[in-house]
Amino acid sequence: MKLIRTKGRAAQQTTEILAVLEDRGGATLDAVLPAVMRIVADVRKQGDRALLRYAAQFDGLAGADALRVTPEEMAAAWDGLAPAMRKALTIAADQIRAFAVAQLPASWSESPIAGLTTGQLVRPLGSVGCYVPSGRHPLPSTLLMTAIPAQVAGVERIAMVSPKPAPETLAAAHLLGITEFYRLGGAHAIAALAYGTATLPRVAKIVGPGSLYVTAAKRLVAFDCAIDMLAGPTEIVVTSEHGNANEIASDLVAQAEHDPEALAIFITTRAELAKEVIAEAKLRSRNNPVAREALARNGLVILAANVNEARAITNRLAPEHLTVDAASDLDWVQNAGSVFVGRWSAQPMGDYISGPNHTLPTGGTARVRGGLSVNDFVKLITVQEYTAQGIRALGPSAALLAEAEGLIGHAEAIRTRLGKRRTRD
Repeated sequence: MKLIRTKGRAAQQTTEILAVLEDRGGATLDAVLPAVMRIVADVRKQGDRALLRYAAQFDGLAGADALRVTPEEMAAAWDGLAPAMRKALTIAADQIRAFAVAQLPASWSESPIAGLTTGQLVRPLGSVGCYVPSGRHPLPSTLLMTAIPAQVAGVERIAMVSPKPAPETLAAAHLLGITEFYRLGGAHAIAALAYGTATLPRVAKIVGPGSLYVTAAKRLVAFDCAIDMLAGPTEIVVTSEHGNANEIASDLVAQAEHDPEALAIFITTRAELAKEVIAEAKLRSRNNPVAREALARNGLVILAANVNEARAITNRLAPEHLTVDAASDLDWVQNAGSVFVGRWSAQPMGDYISGPNHTLPTGGTARVRGGLSVNDFVKLITVQEYTAQGIRALGPSAALLAEAEGLIGHAEAIRTRLGKRRTRD
């Protein structure tokens, strides 16, 4: 990990580094876009013919029948798990479901004035596609995190896609009662979900993290099929004045082991703590090649001039995962995907079992949205109902506003209800 300071001779270099970090995001997608554009266009135009060709090339599958995972396979995977693993998956699912239930928005109505009722209806999306990565590590937790909020929202059709899914992932699907599961990954899976083929009907929205190819494909199809977010490599920021170097370093290493491109940053004003965290992270990653590479590439310790500057830098970075010292720190946090408070809140607990979703915004997207939630699977439909009394109260003002905008037909539609017509010149 590299130590940088916000004051002194290296202050200008630190300013430049922070500017680059603030502007991180989709730039890395540009390198894979040409290949992804070709794949997406092929699947969109040729349907199953292209999908099966890419499934054979990238997923090692032959024929349409090989793409679909049967319920019997999922049940067998569940039966093959050790009891302790079945219990762990069940506990995680229960935690995630309870949190999603608490998040679910409600339908409501009210009467702001006599004669007018306004409100909203909460309705689920009709279908979603959930992408579950299965590259360097199998991620049954991501299946739980994407499918359970959709179930809580009431989504009728949930299609899972995952390349070479691990037995634990298939078992998690069985636990949730998933019936539609495809052994597909990459840009061709995203294209099939977005545009549909004979084997895989299209969905209304695609959610879930993935590789650069998956993320680039989601960006390409976003105007034709809703997506959750463009999730890039994992990010962690720990902002601490009082933390324990061993615990801070362990969280940095834990998130860094996801991907060689993972971003791991520690922000503090304490020079001694900064040096201790660097040494401990080096020690803890010595037998973890992915984490070691990520920390060498993207590991930073930022020594701020004061606490307020440390907090300002944290919000500028808008990290996916953020750890702070105490609940009082929540008052200054403005931009973060998910916040972990205090020494006992190990970040990996949020990856698996706390309840809040682990599909979180990266690349600074936390400036404008939070993590995946039940809200991503519902739509809010507003409702308004007038009586004669209500339109008499508000209609004249609305008609005047319509005329001010030059929309005479709007004004006439209101005045017709009022028994009045515009006097023509």
